[in-house]
Amino acid sequence: MDVPSESEVRNLIHELQHPVSDYSTLSSLIAAPLDCLSLLPPVFRRYNINPLPSGSIRLPVHVPLLQHALLQHVLPNWDSELEKQGDLTLLDQYFCPDLFSFASPVAGKVAVLAYATLVSLPITDHSLRLLARLSKEYPLDRLHTAIFSQNDSSAKSNQKWEDCIQNIVAVPAKVGNYCGARKLNVPASLEHGVYFNNLSVRCESLIWASSEEHLASINYLLTKLVKLGVFPPQSPNSDFQPSFFDATLPVIRSRLSQDDTHSYSASWSRIFRGFESSFALQHVLASLFTCLKSPESSTDGSLLARVSVKHEAFFLTRLCPIQADDVELCQAVSAVMLGREWQESLSRVFVCWWADHKLLYLLLENVISLWSNPDHIKHSLLSRHRYVTSFLLLTISYFPSSSPEIISLVLSASFINGISVYINSMDNNIRHFGMLVAEVAAQRAGRTLDFRDWDGDDSDKLWARNLRALLVVRDADADARALNEDDNLYNVISSGTAQAEKSEPKKSAITIKSDEYDSDNSITGYDSTPSSRSNSPTPSELEEIEKDPSLNVGQKKTPRPVYLAQLGAMLRSMGGMAKDNPSEDADRIEVALGHAEELIRKKKDYGTELEENAVNLAYGLAGLQDNYDLDRFNELRQNAMNALVACSPRKAAPCIIEEFFKNQYSTEQRFVMLNALALGARELASLPIQTTSLSSDSTSFPSKRLPGSLHRKYLPSSATLPQILSGITRQAIDRGKEATEDKVPEIVRERRFRVQRTKPISEVDSSTLTARNFPHKQTTFIEVAADCFVAPLINRFWLFLRDEQTREARTAYHEGRTKYHGAGTGLILNSLVITHFLRTLTVLVHASEHTPEWLGFLAPDSLELALTLGTKPMSIADSSHEDSGPAEKGTKEASVLASALELALIVLDGCIQLDGGRSLSLDHATLLMSVSEWASVVFSRLEDGIKLKDGGGEQGANLRRAASGVILKADEIISKYRRSMIDIYR
Repeated sequence: MDVPSESEVRNLIHELQHPVSDYSTLSSLIAAPLDCLSLLPPVFRRYNINPLPSGSIRLPVHVPLLQHALLQHVLPNWDSELEKQGDLTLLDQYFCPDLFSFASPVAGKVAVLAYATLVSLPITDHSLRLLARLSKEYPLDRLHTAIFSQNDSSAKSNQKWEDCIQNIVAVPAKVGNYCGARKLNVPASLEHGVYFNNLSVRCESLIWASSEEHLASINYLLTKLVKLGVFPPQSPNSDFQPSFFDATLPVIRSRLSQDDTHSYSASWSRIFRGFESSFALQHVLASLFTCLKSPESSTDGSLLARVSVKHEAFFLTRLCPIQADDVELCQAVSAVMLGREWQESLSRVFVCWWADHKLLYLLLENVISLWSNPDHIKHSLLSRHRYVTSFLLLTISYFPSSSPEIISLVLSASFINGISVYINSMDNNIRHFGMLVAEVAAQRAGRTLDFRDWDGDDSDKLWARNLRALLVVRDADADARALNEDDNLYNVISSGTAQAEKSEPKKSAITIKSDEYDSDNSITGYDSTPSSRSNSPTPSELEEIEKDPSLNVGQKKTPRPVYLAQLGAMLRSMGGMAKDNPSEDADRIEVALGHAEELIRKKKDYGTELEENAVNLAYGLAGLQDNYDLDRFNELRQNAMNALVACSPRKAAPCIIEEFFKNQYSTEQRFVMLNALALGARELASLPIQTTSLSSDSTSFPSKRLPGSLHRKYLPSSATLPQILSGITRQAIDRGKEATEDKVPEIVRERRFRVQRTKPISEVDSSTLTARNFPHKQTTFIEVAADCFVAPLINRFWLFLRDEQTREARTAYHEGRTKYHGAGTGLILNSLVITHFLRTLTVLVHASEHTPEWLGFLAPDSLELALTLGTKPMSIADSSHEDSGPAEKGTKEASVLASALELALIVLDGCIQLDGGRSLSLDHATLLMSVSEWASVVFSRLEDGIKLKDGGGEQGANLRRAASGVILKADEIISKYRRSMIDIYR
């Protein structure tokens, strides 16, 4: 490939990794590489505006980069638009080419690369959908063909295959973790049991179609499945537990029952001998034996039972033929047959499988070694004794009478010692097992031995008599031709269900006779004259009319923002968007606000895009005005501001604080900024946004509220903070109440005798689980509270207050409009705004109690601010009330005073909770005494009946409650550290 073609591909990938301007450009960028790979469907060829030169795409180099770019940059931004345009299948071609391209070699290679890409990246909803498609449309055998059909070396192909297997088997665990953390339902094809059962079926198909040179790759796959538990030692109890042979054995039986199965049987034989680890081989054999069929009764000597045993043994002979010179396989099979717990009837299948004379002698040695073991005789259960005893006797029965092997067995020392241990046992059942083996072995050796203790049904005597009768004829000598026709059904069933699945039941056709009389005329229509009116258009016709370009002249639909830069441009009327058209401007703002919160939260952990655009979005949202009376304007703007502060606190919060103290914003816009700081901080601190379900409308006096519609329109943004603040202050006061009650002996004694109710089991919030399992590190409020919220807000307020008072002092001697008042209507020092400012600061201080800087400077600075705003005038207008009575002169409004006292209450309560007030009392004794004196004076004046402006109703109750709470909290600290504070205070 030449250098210009390489640069074109690199530029295309670079454009996909960065924001794309419009949808037409995106579709062109996606279509060009697909056309170069011959994977572009004909229906999408109209998008290939700028085709790439032929052969410019190098599959193993460029396709993974394209897949990463699509998953990480295109889909998170353009998924909604792609789905809306119906072009999502175009993007899927990079991961799962359609059936039209299935036979292409490139399609299989792309699917192999897609598995590696999807597994290496964090799972998303889109990768979940793509993995579900890949598991169905590109199964294991198709990927094997794609890897080994290349002209690579054997070592390179094996390495690719091993990497592919690693990716394939990792899918269920990654999908399960993703869906479990988000409480989602796992797709049916990706569930653990279903996925590995389907993988097992495709592995069997691969064995059927593979040649000898590829069997080593299959052994690697089977070894991997063994480690993942796909070969269980017992039959699975549910569909969620995978089992290789449970899913594939019917097909294996049907294939081995055919005439020409030599190559298939040879493939399985090489696979069993190809395992590098005996551990994996034994697990595979144990799982195979659990799926074998055997008679229900171990001593059933009927012809039907013998034929079924012979059939299973013949099936094992074809699937896993054993030769005497194959020592490793013989040892592994013998270890599984004799070292695990099996049904007693399976011993008949195993012995019939090993019916060859040389194999029988090896089997006899292994069985007699186990049967005569003293540990086995003393500690094994009766079921285990029956299995080993029947195994030994069945093996002896397959030898001719008086054969050298039987005679050497009878004369061997291990056999004689084992007989003596059995007969000397105190358990009659164990003793009878030894007597039975001694009699049968002596009889087969041509000797006579009879203990004459077999009458009755106790001590397994009935089982011993039935087993003697079974040993008369060998199962390997059963003739299936002697079975009746009804009995042959058992043979058909035991041979597998694959052949039965091929024959489908005939569907009976349903015929309707129209010439017969039907008495049911409930669906017969009435006769009516045809109407002259035309039929109403159907919904599909309306959609076609709406899409008709000839009818949409002059109408431009505002596209939804995909990137945060586009959102900022729509909010701030930049990027060449005209503002002289009110209709377009209203649509633009409505679309931007409708998608703002979703887009901001979506980009939270997506690179640095949010950090780069947070300041621009803060400017746009803060300065936005409802010039067009849009629906839910205030709600959507507030939600977007809250999300911006919660998702980008280091950028958004300082910017909003800086903008708040500028004089270009209205009171409503300032309320939105303060609410965003408070609610965003509580979201970062994982605190509930609303602490009570009681609405403030139900407790406020009617004269304090606007009419219903106007109240909901103008005051929705400030309704949440009073509710949060009320819950915080109530919690602080109740905490002091509980501490006081612990000091009263009567109350403590009553609590000891009170029966405490146990808390019910409650469900854990899914949001906390999601945050806990999310791979990205989440920013907590403790990390940013001091640097980005509380300290900047307090410091910026002192600077603003200094500038405002300086400006007032310069115009103090002016007359009329030239005289500046800093607390005028709509300004920051106005009582309405300053009250909301104090409430916001209170919420921030409460949420930041556990920050390391809280006792050092956050709590003292907040307390000093509350004391200043509660005692000193903020403006010249506050200190000169010429038309006021003597009672109101120089006093604060009740709302400001109550908010300042609530801030002081929260600070004092936090100091008590953290260190008992030690730091505040020893380092800031003067400040603490001043706050205590201030609260006492306010409370005494309220008790004396002094009226404050707007001090009635709920506001007055809040003021009294806050003042009394501050007095109690301050007294608690002072009484504890009074002696240490004396010298400091003096």
